[in-house]
Amino acid sequence: MALAGTAAHAPEHVVHDKAKMKLVGLWLFFFSESVLFGLLLSARFYLERINREEVDQLLGLGITCVLLLSSVTAFTAETAIEHDRRKLAGWMLVVTILLGTGFACGVGFEWGTAHFSKEQAFGSIFFTMTGIHAAHVISGIGLLVLTWFQLARGRFSGKDHWPVSGTVMYWHFVDVVWVFFYPALYLVK
Repeated sequence: MALAGTAAHAPEHVVHDKAKMKLVGLWLFFFSESVLFGLLLSARFYLERINREEVDQLLGLGITCVLLLSSVTAFTAETAIEHDRRKLAGWMLVVTILLGTGFACGVGFEWGTAHFSKEQAFGSIFFTMTGIHAAHVISGIGLLVLTWFQLARGRFSGKDHWPVSGTVMYWHFVDVVWVFFYPALYLVK
């Protein structure tokens, strides 16, 4: 008797929009990462009165331009796969990977040539902010490489390209974070 009563009140089968769920999940991830990056940015401005050391302005501008250009190539790759232009999408993913690698190498070069140490307040926040951001860039490069391999195997099409879109959205997110980090580290005294 009890079984019959519960079966009558059981919810109907619900169909979920998987694409929408993936997008919401990605945006929740971006929100959580924004908290991390926001806290790092807050720490930088909390330490505003510290004696800011000299950073390599030209190198900072150069790696920023490289990263912003990589967003253009990533967008081009995503747009190309949406229109079933697989060869162009593949090439643009490769260019994005190379530009991202150039950015990461530029950050590494700056670490090696910095005129300040991690024991100083500005050095500590500089190495922390650029290090965590570089780790996200490197993970983004890894995602781009995996996406490129799947694209080369014929995995994606104009109708089925969520992994490309999700990876490119992550890449844009990392680029937007740098748009806030760059002035905080290189321009604001």
